Amino acid sequence: MSQQSAVRHTLFEDAQAILVAPLFVALAVLLFRHAGLLTGGTIGIAFLIHYISHWPIGWLLFIINLPFYYLAVRSMGWPFALKTLLSVSLLAIYTEVLPSLISLNSVDRLFAAVMAGFMAGVGLLILIRHKASLGGLGILVIHLQNTRGWRAGKLQMAADVLILAAAAFIRDPLSVGLSIIGALALNLVIAVNHKSGRYMGI
Repeated sequence: MSQQSAVRHTLFEDAQAILVAPLFVALAVLLFRHAGLLTGGTIGIAFLIHYISHWPIGWLLFIINLPFYYLAVRSMGWPFALKTLLSVSLLAIYTEVLPSLISLNSVDRLFAAVMAGFMAGVGLLILIRHKASLGGLGILVIHLQNTRGWRAGKLQMAADVLILAAAAFIRDPLSVGLSIIGALALNLVIAVNHKSGRYMGI
């Protein structure tokens, strides 16, 4: 058995990843929302719109991602785009359903920021390892890296900084500060656990 066939994910493995990973992220969204916080990326954009308009976050996540699937097909191919579409759709559903399944009476806001960041990071890490994503800005930065040569990591960081800076206009300074801590916790999980060559599952 070749190394590639030994590490290639089966259809079942991909399916469980797509079912489970968005649930971790939806739990993170629930914690962020309960604590009045937000994070970076497309989820952060959805939070910004939610705090201004009070529109449902799940629907916002689904709608915001729609324009990016074309770029996903161009940059990463149809399998990646389809798995990402399924992941985003499930995240939207989970985000709207979870509040009816879990009732949070009280949670420390610092703990919520860190724990939500960790859970979102784990969910994203699972999807990365199964060649999927939660779409949006992640797709855009990959596309720009492939077509323009711009560094995806730096682009993503710049986008997150802009999103969290925009939060300063609609959230109080403490909420913004805690949101930054949550975003750092998320990126810490990705940075420590996702290194090129360490995990070759495709």
